[in-house]
Amino acid sequence: MKPGFSLMKHYLQFKDFRAEEYAYLFERARVIKQRFKNYERYQPLTDRTLAMIFEKASTRTRVSFEAGMYQMGGSVVHLTTGDSQLGRAEPIEDSARVISRMVDIVMIRTFEQTKIERFAAHSRVPVINGLTNEFHPCQILADLLTYLENRAPVHARGYDLDCLKGKVVAWVGDGNNMANTWLQAAEILGFTVHVSTPSGYEVDPKVAGISRSDCYKVFKDPLEACRGAHLVTTDVWTSMGYEAENAERLKAFADWCVDAEMMAVAQPDALFMHCLPAHRGEEVSAEVIDGPQSVVWDEAENRMHVQKALMEYLLLGRIG
Repeated sequence: MKPGFSLMKHYLQFKDFRAEEYAYLFERARVIKQRFKNYERYQPLTDRTLAMIFEKASTRTRVSFEAGMYQMGGSVVHLTTGDSQLGRAEPIEDSARVISRMVDIVMIRTFEQTKIERFAAHSRVPVINGLTNEFHPCQILADLLTYLENRAPVHARGYDLDCLKGKVVAWVGDGNNMANTWLQAAEILGFTVHVSTPSGYEVDPKVAGISRSDCYKVFKDPLEACRGAHLVTTDVWTSMGYEAENAERLKAFADWCVDAEMMAVAQPDALFMHCLPAHRGEEVSAEVIDGPQSVVWDEAENRMHVQKALMEYLLLGRIG
């Protein structure tokens, strides 16, 4: 066991880590990404195996975790719903006991947060939340790394996270797992989220798992939520698992399309982010997502780099 690493950690939601741990992770992600761009071989996870369990399909989650683990020298076991039947063919607790005896780390992308919590409670190895109905911490990790790359000064010991304090993130759209995770990040890192959702789709602070009300403000008008924002971000109107509500959601969310007018009232240098896949003409206009303020492609790539730093930390502890 490496110095600086004592108890096994899981990463099930953003609030599982402290601010100083995030400072470390973002610096490791910066270094690991730089090595990748320089074609420098870096394989600290040789002979380690990642199990990926997918009950919800994903392009970015699979490619980013799988490519990242191989680049770090490890190997990957990929399990889909038909392969694993988490909690159906056998109890989740039993699956956790078995799988965690055969691999070194597990990533799960599933529906209810309780599933991944039950798995982690009986796992002998670290468990990472690749997405649940309630939270998407790896995506917010990538989003914050992308913001820091574009806006934060780099000091001798890495990014200065103080640059996040006092900043405003505008969340426009559904009060979903992404919105919940942004609220947790704001509470830990000291920025504010302006939340604007249609009636009936609000964020529930209890579900989000936050204890403070000063880390977010609610706006009925999405344009006002974007006013003065340093980052404007959104997600699809109908998340996976809610397809039956699609027609109803299209009507309810009609005024929550991030467009040029919303970006115009944000800070002049405001960034636009979207976790993808995107539906141009629904939650975002083509003019915005394909425009000069959009950093969605860097954001998508950064899933891989920040998750490599995360797996390194969970398996090896602090490096150096």
